[in-house]
Amino acid sequence: MWKNMQLKMNEDWLSATVKNHPKLAVTLCFGTGFLAALVLLKRRNLRSLSNSALVNNQGDTNRISGEYKLVLVVRNDLNMGKGKIGAQCAHAAVSAVERCSSENMPVLRHWQKYGQPKVVLKVPDESAFYDLTKAAEAEGLITCIISDAGRTQIAPGSKTVMAIGPGPVSVINKVTGHLKLL
Repeated sequence: MWKNMQLKMNEDWLSATVKNHPKLAVTLCFGTGFLAALVLLKRRNLRSLSNSALVNNQGDTNRISGEYKLVLVVRNDLNMGKGKIGAQCAHAAVSAVERCSSENMPVLRHWQKYGQPKVVLKVPDESAFYDLTKAAEAEGLITCIISDAGRTQIAPGSKTVMAIGPGPVSVINKVTGHLKLL
């Protein structure tokens, strides 16, 4: 019985407070959401500090400098149409940005601040595609490989495009500098 009375008092107090101060409920909701967002961002930034390979090897996120870019590498042996290549490149770019946002937000922000440069290159076949993946990962670069669903032009599960970066131009060029533009 005591619990029911206590619950009733709490409900009455809460409803009376909201009725008397209608903006209070909205303010509390926004404030709680804002605090939750701050906590999540702080957590994400602490995680990204540990990934210092792309932060001048010092872990100091305020010292990110130089040119950064994102490279999209298309497999030329699949003979995809222009629209298919565009869609697959869009998938790869979005995936790379999502991954970078969770792994190294300062790098992503630096890349975004300077215009989000992107370059589309081609590789002759699947073997060269995977060799490039290994080389990029060995340099500590973010990579995202896109597998096609197989609904239109190519077989399901085919690896179509790989995103490398965003990352420092000098590091990405060590991996992709020998490739030709699409």
